[in-house]
Amino acid sequence: MEHTRLSGSYVDPSAGRITFKSYAEAWRASQVHRPSTSTQIETNLRRHVYPRIGSRPVGAIRSSEIQALVKELSVPSGEREALAPSTIGVIYTWTSTIFSSAVEDRVIAQSPCRGIRLPEVPHRRVIPPTLETVQTLAEAVPERYRALIILGAGTGVRISEALGLTEDRIDSSGRTVTIDRQLTRVVGAEPVFGPVKDKKNRPRTIPLPDVVVNVLAEHCARWKPEPCGLVFTNERGGPIARSTFSDVWRRAADPLGIPSGDGFHILRHFYASLLIHHGESVKVVQERLGHSSAQMTLDVYSHLWPDSEDETRTAVDSVLLEPFVSASCHMDGQLANKSSSQA
Repeated sequence: MEHTRLSGSYVDPSAGRITFKSYAEAWRASQVHRPSTSTQIETNLRRHVYPRIGSRPVGAIRSSEIQALVKELSVPSGEREALAPSTIGVIYTWTSTIFSSAVEDRVIAQSPCRGIRLPEVPHRRVIPPTLETVQTLAEAVPERYRALIILGAGTGVRISEALGLTEDRIDSSGRTVTIDRQLTRVVGAEPVFGPVKDKKNRPRTIPLPDVVVNVLAEHCARWKPEPCGLVFTNERGGPIARSTFSDVWRRAADPLGIPSGDGFHILRHFYASLLIHHGESVKVVQERLGHSSAQMTLDVYSHLWPDSEDETRTAVDSVLLEPFVSASCHMDGQLANKSSSQA
């Protein structure tokens, strides 16, 4: 014990008697998170983790209990449906992070989140909507939201970025829009501006096609951005809540057979597919969409880039075809002359 104290690895056995919920709540209070992230963590812990291990001493929780928690969330029970694998992955990530913090604080010697098997997240290939679908969506929503649909299809912005767009971010003469913030949801309060999703909070400037410039100009002339400055507002002139727009979207999307899980984000896929179809590089698509890395762009959209088999054949043939065909013809000629002389 004296050695562990001197080496800095001593863990007080009494420290691990604090309940997981007590430690997790203290951890939450000390974190610097975006409001939406804080809400997500609190909700997931309260609904799915605390009822199962919240009252247990943090030092007494074993890996088998964490694995059992994951299994329980994966299986439907009574009226509760099984959670999606991606949701379970998020819940596990935050739970594991809290245990890792407990290790750093010398509350426990090691984390029980080791060797845990999570349900596999099925890979779903992105299928962008057709032009006809986008046109129908724009016609199906109320006129107040029509420009919002065209903005999404013409710039690839996220719904929270579009709802947080203010008139001063639009440069009509330079035909660009600056995306440097988004409208974030806060439980029990009006939406507020927050940083963009990019972890480095990097703003991006997106070229505006003429069709988007014209539609935005018409929209702003009809529904004045004042007094809040937001381009898109509700009937009271205030910010549009995500839930409100979701209702509008579903009423337009359901008749088109668009799955319930596919929201405004499909317009982002439509925009990406247009860039790829017209020969834009991975780097350009990454910058336009605000992805954190080119690898992320490839993970989502690599299947949309044209197959390069023909280009590969042409590239190799341009170098090797002439010399190897000439050599082959020369050898065939020698063999033919030899056969003739032998005959």
